[in-house]
Amino acid sequence: MSALKSWFACLAQRPEPEPLDYPFAPSDVARLHGLGKHDRADDLDDQTWRDLLLERYLETLSQDGTDKVSIFGRQVLYRRLRAGVSAPDAAVRKARVQRLLEEPDCIAPLRRSLVALRSAEVETAALLFDEQAPPAPPPPALVARAPLLTLLLVLSIAAALAVSPLGWIGVGVAMYLLVAMQMRWRDRAVEWKKSTDALQMLLRACSLLDGSGLPLAGDFDGLRQPAGRLSRALARPPLSSVVPGASEYGDWFVASNIRHYFATLALVARERGFLRRCFDLCAELEADLALARHLHGRRHWCWTERSGARTLVLEAGVHPLLDAAAALSIALDGKGVFLSGQNGVGKSTFLRMLGLNLAVARGFGFCYAKRAALPALPVVASMQNEDSLLNGHSLYIAELARARELLALATGGRAVVCLVDEIFRGTNHEESVSAAAAVLDELARDALVVVSSHNLVLGPLLAHRLAPWRIVQGADGGLRLEPGVLGRTNGVSLLAERGFDAAVQRKAERVAGWLARQRGSEAGADVLAREVS
Repeated sequence: MSALKSWFACLAQRPEPEPLDYPFAPSDVARLHGLGKHDRADDLDDQTWRDLLLERYLETLSQDGTDKVSIFGRQVLYRRLRAGVSAPDAAVRKARVQRLLEEPDCIAPLRRSLVALRSAEVETAALLFDEQAPPAPPPPALVARAPLLTLLLVLSIAAALAVSPLGWIGVGVAMYLLVAMQMRWRDRAVEWKKSTDALQMLLRACSLLDGSGLPLAGDFDGLRQPAGRLSRALARPPLSSVVPGASEYGDWFVASNIRHYFATLALVARERGFLRRCFDLCAELEADLALARHLHGRRHWCWTERSGARTLVLEAGVHPLLDAAAALSIALDGKGVFLSGQNGVGKSTFLRMLGLNLAVARGFGFCYAKRAALPALPVVASMQNEDSLLNGHSLYIAELARARELLALATGGRAVVCLVDEIFRGTNHEESVSAAAAVLDELARDALVVVSSHNLVLGPLLAHRLAPWRIVQGADGGLRLEPGVLGRTNGVSLLAERGFDAAVQRKAERVAGWLARQRGSEAGADVLAREVS
């Protein structure tokens, strides 16, 4: 008897649908962040987002083998990484991720409860959080009278068959009006159904989370039953499961889809506050789960301490997107950095590693290092400026435009960290050094600046603002950061290594020697420092 009951119970249970994992565009992922009420000045700007490869990094957080993060969790991860998190919120999220790491047995049940979110086919942040969205329209009079049209249709058919052929006139009028409703609103109803389906997935996840054994998520306890009721109210009656094709007939002859469309528009508008709460709780929990899964088993990471605006400590920092990343350490107190190193040694990679760790620490509270104390400041990068044939801008013009943006941010009254790679490479050497020295001197006065350059003369010129550091390769092939400016360059020596003949090599060495003698005859290392003193 018990076996028979179990069999019937299994038949009655609704099977968990396979996750859809719809491929959302980056603009969909960014939608929630765009609707938030926060100070945009603290956001990472578009070029910094691209320069630091944060889109690729976000993808690594959103996918763990076949287990992917839904659009809800991805939107929260994006918002945290792009805008940062306040210290109180960071403490709460750190506690939950830490609890998940300490109790990994909680992860699998939570994942099963939230898997329904992955079946959402559209993003719902704009629907729930856009304060500029127009109110839900009331149903038009024709839609409100749809049941009367259905009654007219039935009575007219009966009259035409039993009384008089004139009854077909009533049939024609009723069908014309019913079809007109479908022609006008059917496409909207179809698109709206995708939104209500996504909301039902959200409500389903809420109803499955009971709070027992759930780290720091007692807020879910009061949502289960209301979420279930609202989900049922958003659903259409499953007529097709009783009579094949009943839903289609209901649409054309009763306008059930159009009536449901207007009814659920009003229902969602009334319940926006409750739906927002469900969204926030489920999406935040899924984001924390994604971070816990990402960190679980990863050895090279640490929780980050928050430091002052001009203090920075990164011990054995690595880039998470590189499989064999060199671990580099640096400590700053008051001054920024002028970074030098031979061609191909990894200066640009270091800047990206530092910038990504700063962004991750500000948004998630951890970074990829043995130990770190980092300022929770917006990062601005200038690393991949390019010329534009369509806009008629040369590389140097693009670099100047970006430098003006950095100066405006640094002098706007907010502390920022500026990362600059090979500044002003789009013009000749003399003017590049002159413009770079002037801009960096102003920039480093108000911001924490880390700049890499092959123009080594900038090192002594900016020593009063930027501490000289260099990346060197040891005898064992490993890299390390140490104080000082690069002593021996390798740009000329690479000619022979890359297949140029001896004649080209000798000529390049003679010109390099002449240039070195020219620079040595000028004592201008303190030309900017004199102005400061």
